Amino acid sequence: MTVPTSRTAVDAAGAIPYQVRRSDRARRVRVRVDRDGSVEVVIPRRLGEHAATAAVAELTPWIERRLAEVGRQRAAVLARGDTVPYLGESLTVVSEGGRERVARRGGTLLVPDGPGRTAALERWYRRMARVEIGARVERACAVAGLSYNRLTIRDQRTRWGSCTRTGSLSFNWRLLLAPEAVLDYVIWHEVCHLAVLDHSPRFWALVA
Repeated sequence: MTVPTSRTAVDAAGAIPYQVRRSDRARRVRVRVDRDGSVEVVIPRRLGEHAATAAVAELTPWIERRLAEVGRQRAAVLARGDTVPYLGESLTVVSEGGRERVARRGGTLLVPDGPGRTAALERWYRRMARVEIGARVERACAVAGLSYNRLTIRDQRTRWGSCTRTGSLSFNWRLLLAPEAVLDYVIWHEVCHLAVLDHSPRFWALVA
């Protein structure tokens, strides 16, 4: 496995840090901006890193727009006003100087004060997603008489959840921002895919 290497592309607007990852399967250069604000350039193994530099330089306007969009989304969802949503509840956010991790006290979330607040909130949601989703998946599998091989909590761009042929389940941590009934439905939907991978009448009958 090749460890990604850090590079910085510079244009007239400033500097864009990015990671370069070589891939044996890549057919062309790809640039992606993740929801955490990181930029990754995937290049075929045969190409030199100048290909990544050229791609970032060419796509700088698009990258900057995506980074701005990511910043707006994270700020709107995780740091709006003095409350954040949690499975249908509204938790009051209280900033504390010197705090590094988010902690919940009843209906209150104690969060770091300063620019690290949003990132700390996201990390807390990810930790809680592992707890909330893990317990619900176990119960659903027990009821349905099914089993899974692996459970991951991710930051998918277009999916709330997924199930693979090998029995791996993956869920988006942002499900915790929705009402509890929505989370439960998505979990049941994916657990049922452990038995039926398609969306045939048999699958929907199992979901029902």
